[in-house]
Amino acid sequence: MSSTVLDSSLSCVPDQDGAFAERPQLVGRWQAIEMCRKAGEGRVHVFDVENHVGTPVYVHAKVCVVDDTWASVGSDNFNRRSWTHDSELSSTVLDTTRDSREPRDPAGTGEGARTFARDLRLALAREHLDLAADGSEDDEALDPGRFVDVLTERAAALDAWHDGGRRGPRPPGRLREHRAERLPLFTRLWATPVYRLLDDPDGRPLRMRLKKTF
Repeated sequence: MSSTVLDSSLSCVPDQDGAFAERPQLVGRWQAIEMCRKAGEGRVHVFDVENHVGTPVYVHAKVCVVDDTWASVGSDNFNRRSWTHDSELSSTVLDTTRDSREPRDPAGTGEGARTFARDLRLALAREHLDLAADGSEDDEALDPGRFVDVLTERAAALDAWHDGGRRGPRPPGRLREHRAERLPLFTRLWATPVYRLLDDPDGRPLRMRLKKTF
């Protein structure tokens, strides 16, 4: 199975109001998502988070789980400023305890699933998908392939419920498919340099920037 990653670090609304603050952030977010989608070749899914009354939730947690083997939790964002300019702190865990639940080696690399990384992903899955808190519905998320299917199915159902005027019972889950904002050309022309110079400055020394190294 190809590599699977769960990342929880995206808010569906910028953290600052006003066109000058908001538009550059939208440009940067679009660029980051497009970069991941091009690299992932159809394996990248992006969702927004809302609470049970439909209010968007601002997600500040940066959690990454890879192949149920490797996990990290920290403050660094997915941008140049966070990696080269700001002071950040992250903790990475490679648990030595192999997880006995199937699939035991979801990536097929021989590394095997680890207890901490898998338990962390399942805890997030229960919260985001409204699965039973006691773990009795973990089969819906245990296999990474099935997990992605359930993510997309429940997000699509919730989107349809909203688009239909919120009639009938609210579908389970708190995720909605992220719909990228389509900014006009004029907005992109002024917002892009603002984003690169102010929102996402490059803190590397000039020599490293010229060599495109970190």
